[in-house]
Amino acid sequence: MRLERSFYFFMLLFSLVCLYPVSHAEQANEESSSLETVAAESITVKHERMLDGVIEAVKRATLTAQTSGRVIEINYDVDDYVKKGEVLLRFRDKEQKARYDGALANAVQAESEYARTKDLHKKNLISKSAMDKAEANLIATRAARDQAMENLEHTRVRAPYSGIVVQRHIEVGETAVIGRKLFTGLSLEQLRATVNVPEDMINSIRKNKQARIVVERAGGLSVEAKSLTISPYADPASHTFVVRVNLPEDDYQVYPGMFAKVGFVLGEEQQLVVPKSAVVYRSEVRAVYVLDENDKFQFRHVRVGKPLDSGQVSILAGLTKGEKVAVNPLQAVIKLKEQQGGE
Repeated sequence: MRLERSFYFFMLLFSLVCLYPVSHAEQANEESSSLETVAAESITVKHERMLDGVIEAVKRATLTAQTSGRVIEINYDVDDYVKKGEVLLRFRDKEQKARYDGALANAVQAESEYARTKDLHKKNLISKSAMDKAEANLIATRAARDQAMENLEHTRVRAPYSGIVVQRHIEVGETAVIGRKLFTGLSLEQLRATVNVPEDMINSIRKNKQARIVVERAGGLSVEAKSLTISPYADPASHTFVVRVNLPEDDYQVYPGMFAKVGFVLGEEQQLVVPKSAVVYRSEVRAVYVLDENDKFQFRHVRVGKPLDSGQVSILAGLTKGEKVAVNPLQAVIKLKEQQGGE
């Protein structure tokens, strides 16, 4: 019995010793064969040039007094957000209200007289000229009423659009005359980037009319321009053209005064590209693992261009079209060490 147990133990140990090298070798071969490579390819991409710009509001206005009066209430101050139609401030309106009440009473009386005159004219009891006079009086009193209503409404200064108050030019208790500045505000609903473009680019920009805005402080946000407004003339001192790049209406978490990069499309060009994952970043070094004609990997320095939305990156130097690179650099390192160990 003891002899039989020893025999089985010996056979089990022998199986483990014999099978381990085989399994290990198969695993190594499997990892080696699963190492993915991809050939560097040349694709057509947009030729883009980046310039510095500044975000600004499309809508910016300074509200002025449309009537004379003393300010009795201010509802908003600098940096406050205001919705369209909300009352920013109120003037003392006693005089304007009295004029409106008088004009309203005159209009009501004129309407009554016109109705009575019209009825008498149908019965041929008054002349046509009396009828015309009553109609003219009705029109005049209604116009006076509407004017008085507008003057009364001017005592309440309302926001012309939703936005931010950037300046307040008057205090409670001050008396304003017609035309005096009251508030300056801007809208966050419509924004644009203003860029000074050198003259060597302007013809290409006019032809393509394509651009995108990149705001690094907003997490590298990239937004395609809605439209471009290009100045028809250059500044005589700087010889640059002002180009306004309009953003689509949305909340991009960008605000007037922020710096932005604007990429203008100047045409198309051929670029050599590889997957972003294939590039190794070591301090200032950029490199890829290239598979040579002997199926061995080489660590090669490259000069990298801009990343693309497709998940690829352009290679400016150090690689040629058709050369194969490792998609996973970590696996390539392991393979390279195995090659060096075998040598």
